[in-house]
Amino acid sequence: MASSDKMVETVIVGNYVEMEAEGKSKDIKSKVSNFFWHGGSVYDAWFSCASNQVAQVLLTLPYSFSQLGMLSGILFQLFYGLMGSWTAYLISVLYVEYRTRKEREKVDFRNHVIQWFEVLDGLLGKHWRNVGLAFNCTFLVFGSVIQLIACASNIYYINDNLDKRTWTYIFGACCATTVFIPSFHNYRIWSFLGLLMTTYTAWYLTIASILHGQVEGVMHSGPTKVVLYFTGATNILYTFGGHAVTVEIMHAMWKPQKFKAIYLLATLYVLTLTLPSAAAVYWAFGDMLLNHSNAFSLLPRSPFKDMAVVLMLIHQFITFGFACTPLYFVWEKAIGMHECKSLCKRAAARLPVVIPIWFLAIVFPFFGPINSTVGSLLVSFTVYIIPALAHIFTFRSSAARENAVNQPSKYFGRWVGTCIINIFIVVWVLIIGFGFGGWASMVNFVHQIDTFGLFTKCYQCPPQLPLSPPPHLLNTTAPLPPSKGNFTHSHHP
Repeated sequence: MASSDKMVETVIVGNYVEMEAEGKSKDIKSKVSNFFWHGGSVYDAWFSCASNQVAQVLLTLPYSFSQLGMLSGILFQLFYGLMGSWTAYLISVLYVEYRTRKEREKVDFRNHVIQWFEVLDGLLGKHWRNVGLAFNCTFLVFGSVIQLIACASNIYYINDNLDKRTWTYIFGACCATTVFIPSFHNYRIWSFLGLLMTTYTAWYLTIASILHGQVEGVMHSGPTKVVLYFTGATNILYTFGGHAVTVEIMHAMWKPQKFKAIYLLATLYVLTLTLPSAAAVYWAFGDMLLNHSNAFSLLPRSPFKDMAVVLMLIHQFITFGFACTPLYFVWEKAIGMHECKSLCKRAAARLPVVIPIWFLAIVFPFFGPINSTVGSLLVSFTVYIIPALAHIFTFRSSAARENAVNQPSKYFGRWVGTCIINIFIVVWVLIIGFGFGGWASMVNFVHQIDTFGLFTKCYQCPPQLPLSPPPHLLNTTAPLPPSKGNFTHSHHP
């Protein structure tokens, strides 16, 4: 068994060893460039997974706690954290299986990034590929949309001279620069910085809420409505379903078969950020969070808060790149530019991907509710149901199980135990995540559209105070007669 593992490792790593040997150079400039730019180690993958998993959703988890209540909020985080780690493990197993089979057929992946839909195609056929591609791309589009909405929502708490829609225009243009980042190899320094930024923000939220103390008359009445309960639960499902880019992160590793436990370790670290921050903010503000989906909106202005907002903005830019890079790859493959060596030509070819994302962020600026909707309708299938079903069908025959590159651990009950866990995930996510969660999220989402309207200029902004009247009018308290037509003006800002 050990020798076969060693052989598989050699097969998978082969091309990367060649790539590294070709790219080696003695000068300091290239060594510095490699240190910051070329990441393929286990640590790079861990940083990528951890920093990609929790970005703007950190700010909406207290909102979910107000919908779920403290106990349910904590339990759902632990439960979906484990479930997300399991399906990331399944994706990694299927990737290694696909890649090993292809490399035995002498397929060269040196200038080609393997993606999830190609894994499905190679193992299960074109129908699986089409379904996987549709769900994955739609999820990544809306994942990128959420990052743009979050940028505008956050910057507003530092500078409210511009409305959130105008900020979305500005950040859309900034995020378009991610077209110049070639692949996940090149996110080494960004992943590291991104995780530092979310760590600071999480502990800022925790400490600031504790120091602020509970607001006067604070109430913790959640859960009160079934709709809100399942909306909150699907936001947490979305939180731990950030592994739509798992395959691309694995492909950027020198030894992809070492990925298996990385997502679980990343999730355990992420839980040290999400649990204290969500619990502390909910403890301090209680039911007020039901109408404030961004945790920043309730904390008083301070230099620490401004720092957290700026760091989250930079991190959202990084996460936008994480969500968009697989879309860039799909688009490049569709138009035949994926193996082009010119970075500028590829960057120009990628630009059309950013435009619909920009547009959707302006149409649906509902920060918070959109997370739950995406979680229930897209994440449920993309990263929970499809990987679990794909694993069951790939290894349904005894020959496939016998020749599998990765044999399930005895701790999971070998093949039978793995199959039972997969079936449980499919049934749970289909009924609770997609069924109840989809219904609740859509009801909440439609309510936001009815309340604020599409293309709303400033979602959940505090009402602008009217300009104070001139001093000589301050004492005129008697109402004017209706015949003067003054009441017709009172509705205008």
